[in-house]
Amino acid sequence: MTNSEIINWEKVDGMVPVITQDSNTNEVLMMAYMDKEALELTIKTKQAHYFSRTKQRIWKKGESSGHIQDVKDILIDCDNDTLLLKVEQTGVACHTGRKSCFFTNLETKETTSDVEIDTTSAYGVIDNLYHVIESRKNDDPSKSYTAKLLNGKQNSMLKKIVEEAGEFTFAVKDDNKEEIVYEAADLVYHCMVALASKNINPDQVKQELSRRFGLSGIDEKNSRVES
Repeated sequence: MTNSEIINWEKVDGMVPVITQDSNTNEVLMMAYMDKEALELTIKTKQAHYFSRTKQRIWKKGESSGHIQDVKDILIDCDNDTLLLKVEQTGVACHTGRKSCFFTNLETKETTSDVEIDTTSAYGVIDNLYHVIESRKNDDPSKSYTAKLLNGKQNSMLKKIVEEAGEFTFAVKDDNKEEIVYEAADLVYHCMVALASKNINPDQVKQELSRRFGLSGIDEKNSRVES
């Protein structure tokens, strides 16, 4: 039996929950999931790999930011269905720039720790925009336009996409490069809000675009019709 086969994969539906701790302080840094391949990569490389349910792919912790996790110990619980990783964290564990992902008091909504590292430059603008949109979901709609879109009627949110697409089209037709860029940015933003409303990470769109490389437009369209 290999190390990964100790997990009761059937019980956890192929995704084992993982609690990650600082190996020196035992502070809980984050919680994530691993499928069998991610666990085997973690065991082999001694660097934490997880399966992102939002991105629907395996990701190496720190692949964008450089804030990797060197694994010191992997512990399994008594039911063989939860893992505890003890790691040496480079930089910070949270994409917000905080050491731990657990920094908001559920009852008071207060932030319990400060940003230690500015991580905005470590991620692309699309990823940063998506994180900001996600963070606005529970904001006051009277104070946040994004929250108003996310918490209002779906038709109103979708109507904005149609409007922005029309304005972008007219900007292209008028050959106004400044307006083309401006309207394209508006269109991307409103599309991102719609993606966030369905909990679809833009990384999945990137994966789909990557899949299409090497396919002609006709072949790609035919593949969708046939399926």
